[in-house]
Amino acid sequence: MTIRKKTRPVAVRSLVIGGEAPVSIQSMTNLPIEDVRGTVAQIERLRAAGADLVRLALRNEDSIAHLREIRTAVDMPLSADVHFNHRIAIKAIEAGIDKVRINPGNIGDDDRVRDVVAVARERRVPIRIGVNGGSIDLKTYHAVSPESLAQSALDHVRILEDNDFRDIVVSIKSSDIRQTIDANVRFSELRDYPLHIGLTEAGYGASCIVQSTLAIGHLLLMGLGDTVRVSMTGDPVGEIPVARTILEAAGLRVPTVRIIACPTCGRTDPSLDILALAERVESETARFHDALYAAGRTVTVAVMGCEVNGPGEAAHADVGLAGGRGGRMILFAKGEKIAVVDVGDAVARLVDEIEAMIAPA
Repeated sequence: MTIRKKTRPVAVRSLVIGGEAPVSIQSMTNLPIEDVRGTVAQIERLRAAGADLVRLALRNEDSIAHLREIRTAVDMPLSADVHFNHRIAIKAIEAGIDKVRINPGNIGDDDRVRDVVAVARERRVPIRIGVNGGSIDLKTYHAVSPESLAQSALDHVRILEDNDFRDIVVSIKSSDIRQTIDANVRFSELRDYPLHIGLTEAGYGASCIVQSTLAIGHLLLMGLGDTVRVSMTGDPVGEIPVARTILEAAGLRVPTVRIIACPTCGRTDPSLDILALAERVESETARFHDALYAAGRTVTVAVMGCEVNGPGEAAHADVGLAGGRGGRMILFAKGEKIAVVDVGDAVARLVDEIEAMIAPA
């Protein structure tokens, strides 16, 4: 079992990052903050999907008025993403933001960073130091490398430490997987601040999922990482199930509904669309997530295509379906054959079995 490095805990509203707290999932809105209604709706969708913290980009000081509206409408941890203008970071903290992400390399001189620190300390708002491959000062560090990424983060952290500020989260990212891993390992050897891990500019679709899984999963299996983001092009809500699955695969979150589905082969009856059935099962069982998560319980569901491996796999699951012939499927629960059902009724019958299984005695 992987032993996580015990980092310094940092409180972000009701969320704790680091220490012995579970690894959290975060994302970022991708709508202009001027679209207050749309941004609030997107935050709520992210929360419903499982996000623990949501970050918003503040491009100018005019953004603060919109942030105040959003802060009033949303009761969950929010982080402000600020570049170039330290006054935006200060005003965001005064407007009620719970965490601020700055890149000291582009926020201005040390005095400006100190001004942000003073307000953050007063309001007990943590600061995330964000360093990535595109933000490295090449005049100082000459090249982007694991060494320069880690050293840049350390230099920025020291500015905060010199001001006796230690409510810090550190993010070191690159679009290069090995650079990202090595830089985080190097920094972790020097400080015990919680790490926000991910891969920057990871793209979309399968490429994003594979690359992010390699980078995030590798670090998690090394015991590093306190909060994660899968940076996916498109609707940010799509990031959350990927992040959750990575954490589950790394043994850091208990899966609520675990679906086993076979890849299908020529033995699968043409009347059965196993992919569509598995997707329906995933959708229909989403409503059980909260109850199962609160109970720390997993329900394993098998959706199998044929009579060879199907019955055996389905029988070993908590509940399952195994394909038969002529549009019929075998329904199993707790290792026992329950019924032979029409494919059109199969998912509903399976969901009924799960509901009965998890109902309070």
